[in-house]
Amino acid sequence: MLKNSTDVMIVGAGPTGTALAIALQQAGVDYLLIDKLEMGQNTSRAAVIHAHTLEMLEELGVSAELTKRGMRVENFAIRDRDRPLVQLRFDQLPSAYRYLLMIPQNETEKVFADRLEALGGSIHRGVTATAVTQDANGAQVTLQTPHGETSVKARYVVGGDGMHSIVRKAAGIEFEGGTYEESFVLADVRMQWSLGTSEVSLFFSPAGVVVVAPLPDGAFRIVATLDNAPEKPGIADIQGLLDARGPTTGINRVEEIVWSSRFRVHHRLAKSYRKGPFLLMGDAAHVHSPAGGQGMNTGIVDAVVLGRLLADVVEGRQPDKVLYSYGQVRRPAAAKVMEMAGMLTSMATLKSAPKRALRNGVLSLINLVPPAKKRLQMNLSGLARKDMAAIPGISH
Repeated sequence: MLKNSTDVMIVGAGPTGTALAIALQQAGVDYLLIDKLEMGQNTSRAAVIHAHTLEMLEELGVSAELTKRGMRVENFAIRDRDRPLVQLRFDQLPSAYRYLLMIPQNETEKVFADRLEALGGSIHRGVTATAVTQDANGAQVTLQTPHGETSVKARYVVGGDGMHSIVRKAAGIEFEGGTYEESFVLADVRMQWSLGTSEVSLFFSPAGVVVVAPLPDGAFRIVATLDNAPEKPGIADIQGLLDARGPTTGINRVEEIVWSSRFRVHHRLAKSYRKGPFLLMGDAAHVHSPAGGQGMNTGIVDAVVLGRLLADVVEGRQPDKVLYSYGQVRRPAAAKVMEMAGMLTSMATLKSAPKRALRNGVLSLINLVPPAKKRLQMNLSGLARKDMAAIPGISH
């Protein structure tokens, strides 16, 4: 049975919601974490955790387990088919985590759920928030559970419930932005790959973009844009993308589809991250192109920062108004991520030959300028946004 009141109701138990629950469980804050799914996702979706995110996750006690299960990749390259344009090495990052950690999202979610359970916490699954309303003491949340409908009073309600967030809609917070024209293909495949497993590769070509990234189980993550992607891309679809956009030399043959899907990508940012008792994080607050692999990472950092603030407010160490500082630091961080992802996506989807030639020339120049390369590495790793994860006076 669910309790009928709590200090913090977290709607959505993806990586962001579960990370917040871990932070609150460690701080001894009363919370309730719900998710409409009966079980966690079994598809990988997000596949990389960046250095800054791993630094933040040390607070939750999960970084060591993630690095144990993941695959460390030190190289990232932007290529025009066979021609390298920018080649980045992450082994010189000013961090203990000098690499891209490749790990499927379902594994990340399992590590988080196991940590929460080890701390004595739990996820209430198969529970859907059907209505959220503000009242004098916070909010009232109507829930549909396997045992019927119930209602829970909460001092604060946090929306970690994705792009179509019921919490954001209840708060009346605008979700500003639009949708990319192209659809995206997402697939995990087993294949022969001439570039091996030491690099994440972003390929530009006249036909479009394709990203190839190694995963720890020997599979590869493929992401590509298509005007009209098939609902369930098959071997021939993925092979066609690699043949048209990837390297022209070596053996690059798809042998098995582990999982595939298509999706539309939005670029939207919540006008504010807090309104009354309602707070937003993750995809409920920001969605953008997968270029750069920043989405889940930005949401996880949201959760750790918000966890610190909620712990201080609920425990009486800080006044309620300090919660507004959460949006003041995290919304600009999301805006910067959206700008970078949008820039990479725009560059990748250029149709004009002169514009593509200019893009390639600029990127080749960046590759020759160490400070420019370092700036790009710091942005991709998230380390350039460290100051957007710290609030003066708040305990870490």
